[in-house]
Amino acid sequence: MIYLTALMFINEGKEDVFKTYEASVLPILKDYNGKLIYRIRPKEEDYIELEGERPFEIHFISFPSHEDFVSFTKDDKRKRFENLKIDSIKTSFIVKGETL
Repeated sequence: MIYLTALMFINEGKEDVFKTYEASVLPILKDYNGKLIYRIRPKEEDYIELEGERPFEIHFISFPSHEDFVSFTKDDKRKRFENLKIDSIKTSFIVKGETL
C-alpha cells in the first residue's frame, strides 16, 4: 500500500476550473483501486505556522501499489481533462509514503 499527500496550489481566480477538474478526475481513482481518504480545503486560521504559500487543497490518497498509481496517471479519461489542470493548477507537491 502506498499513500500520497498532494498539496495543490491554484492559479488566482481559477478555483472553479480546479473544482471542475477534480470532479472529473477523482472518480477515476477507483478504476485503479485508489481511494481518496481525505480532501481538505484549509482556511488561513487553520495554520499554526506557515512558511510560503498556503495550498488551496490537500489530498490524502492511497493505492495498493505504485503501479496502480502510475496507471492512474496514464489514464486516457484523465488525460482528457489535462487542459483544466494546466489552466487551474499553479503547482502541486506530491509526497509518497508507504505502510511501515
